[in-house]
Parts: sequence; structure tokens; C-alpha cells
Amino acid sequence: MLHTGKLTDSHRAVDGIFGFGQQSLSVISQLSSQRVTPRTFSHCLKGNDDGGGILVLGEIVEPDMVYTPLVPSMPHYNLDLRSISVGGQVLSIDASVFSTSINHGAIIDSGTTLSYLADEAYNAFIDAINNAVSEHVHPVLSHGNQCYLITDSIDHIFPEASLNFAGGASLILHPEDYLIQQNPIGGSAVWCIGFKTIEGQKLTILGDLVMKDKIFVYDLEKQRIGWVNYDCKCKFSLLKSALRTVEGRSAPSGEVFEVSSTGQLTGPSTTE
Repeated sequence: MLHTGKLTDSHRAVDGIFGFGQQSLSVISQLSSQRVTPRTFSHCLKGNDDGGGILVLGEIVEPDMVYTPLVPSMPHYNLDLRSISVGGQVLSIDASVFSTSINHGAIIDSGTTLSYLADEAYNAFIDAINNAVSEHVHPVLSHGNQCYLITDSIDHIFPEASLNFAGGASLILHPEDYLIQQNPIGGSAVWCIGFKTIEGQKLTILGDLVMKDKIFVYDLEKQRIGWVNYDCKCKFSLLKSALRTVEGRSAPSGEVFEVSSTGQLTGPSTTE
């Protein structure tokens, strides 16, 4: 499934799939202006084949959350991507590839199924993966996509990668975060790189592929985005300001509550 929306049309940036942009007409901005919810929302997308997940109008709280600032005065959720690493090695990519403008830079977008890298970053990423796995897999091209025939676990073969952002926050990508499994061929598993490239553009779009099994927090009040690896089937902790969206309850200032993955409030958190 490919993204076919109008992400690069700045006048459509407020639309999104559910109107969760940061402009004043978005759902989250309107609810916040009426003091129904805080100007923060979070989600956790399940990584299994069943899909699903949870959306919270408020802030999910986890101790290992890392944050990076939003690039100011941009229509989308633009982040300052500084570098990409594969197997612990920073790739040699000109810094201008990641510079931010209206149609350049890195964007977080849960409405995009896969993820996209700017041309130069994409080529460097593919080359690094190929070099790391060349002795263990048989590379093939399928419909123009880089794929691999594999007889072992991908975790034993493919390296960890990371997207490194301003403020020292890194988005760690395990093999299942950048590979997509296809139909087997001759008894071998087939895994393909889930990243695409937008030819001729310096645009990086981080979609659902890299968001699964992670909590993402969009803190519009503090103009930052945070994330942490997480099993989205488990309970999580929620700041009191988001409780109205769960069970219509309120809580003393600063109190943190536990919420199940189905949205059921289970009581004050004991892990704060």
C-alpha cells in the first residue's frame, strides 16, 4: 500500500486523516482551545498482523521516553534529522539532505503506511544494509524493491539502524522496523526493505512502518515529539489531564493513572 495523499501540499496540511495537524483548525487544537483536552496527543500502534492500537488525547508517560523539538513554523510535524546509522556506524550523507524547508526535511506522519527517505539517504541506507548482510542472504529485486532470500531469522542477520535527531534523541530501528515480509520463494523467506524514495526530492517521511510497537507523544504545548519502544498490548501510564478522554474522570494535579490497551482506567500508577 502506497501513500497517495497530499502531504506536500502545504494548504492541505491541516487535513490529515483525522484532522490532527498542529494548525488552529485541527481537532486537537479546537478541543484544547475549549479546555476539553490538553494540547497533546499520543498513540501506540500494535506491530502484529492484527494491527490496531490506541489513540489518547493527552500524554502517555513512560520513564525512557526521549524527545526532540519540532521544527518551528512548519505546516507538518517536521523534525530535525541529523544523521542515520546502520550497525552503529553513521552513514556518510551530506547534511544538506536533511535540511528543512516546505518540501524538504523529515516529517512524522502516521497517515503514511511505509516510510520514505530522500534519494541520497536512501541509496546510502540500502548500500549499508547490503554490505552488512552480503555473506548471509541472496539479494533480489522485486518490482524495483530491494529484497532478500533468507533461511535464518532476520534478527540474526540484519543490523540495527537508527535515525538520529536534534537533542540527542535516536529512533532505534530493529530489522522488523525497516523490513517487510513477502511470500516465500522455494522454501526461503523473502524480506524487502520497507523504505521507499521520492525521486528527485529531499523529503523523508516516517510512517507507520517505523512507528509500530512504540509510544509516540505529540506535545504541541512544548513543541516536541517523544517516543519509546513499547508493547502496545500492555497497560500504560497517563497524565491526569488526559483522563476525561478515557472515562470522564478527573484526578488531583500531577497524578498519573494506569490505563489498559483497551482504554480502561485501572487506578493510580504505582510506578511513577
